[in-house]
Amino acid sequence: MSRLAVVSGGGTGIGRSTAGMLAGEGYDVIVVGRRPDVLAEAVAWIGPQASAVTADASDPAQVAAVVAAVGNRPLDVLVNNAGAFVSGGDETLEDVADRWHATFDSNVLTAVLMTTALLPALRRPGGRIILTSSIAAQRGGGGPYSAAKAALHGYVLDLATSLGDQGITANVIAPGYVIDSEFFTGRMTPEGHRTRVDASLLKRAGEPQDIAEAVRWLAGPGGRWVTGQIINVNGGSVLGR
Repeated sequence: MSRLAVVSGGGTGIGRSTAGMLAGEGYDVIVVGRRPDVLAEAVAWIGPQASAVTADASDPAQVAAVVAAVGNRPLDVLVNNAGAFVSGGDETLEDVADRWHATFDSNVLTAVLMTTALLPALRRPGGRIILTSSIAAQRGGGGPYSAAKAALHGYVLDLATSLGDQGITANVIAPGYVIDSEFFTGRMTPEGHRTRVDASLLKRAGEPQDIAEAVRWLAGPGGRWVTGQIINVNGGSVLGR
């Protein structure tokens, strides 16, 4: 039986590229997202080893559909990639609370619920949990988004500590500026693009495949002794610390 991977936020950008890479490595891949039309396009692009579950990963009732799709199969790789930058006004305390709650739900609760629900299915030993964070968690500048992504760092350290004796690894990948995704839709200007590229030591933007390659390493044999780490993939925009 083929190995199994689940990728949340798998319909576009980093998630879709990661799911495609895992399928190419021989995994059956379940892509999870909120939009059935986007998921259908991703499955067609990835190929016959992919299937889709339409679910909001921040909703406990909908996460149950992902558990049902996994069924009794052992889960080898869980990539918690779902997340978003939530825009909104901060004119009132209610506005602030709404934006922070929505940001936390989208970026943190999605990972917590998916991991908790699928933890019994993860292969022991050998299961891999990978979370997608952001350069914003390392340098700030994103308000609630920076705070939410930073929360994933503490969460993965807890996972790695509690699951290590079961042979399950848990790590975070923190991407820098990545194009060909929906993250900056409607928000990126030519000046903003140039500023982000210039901030990279390699003087180029990242691509979804750059992040997928980091997942390939963590999910593969080379990552079997790597756990509890924040892996920065940002072209040198933020130096290691």
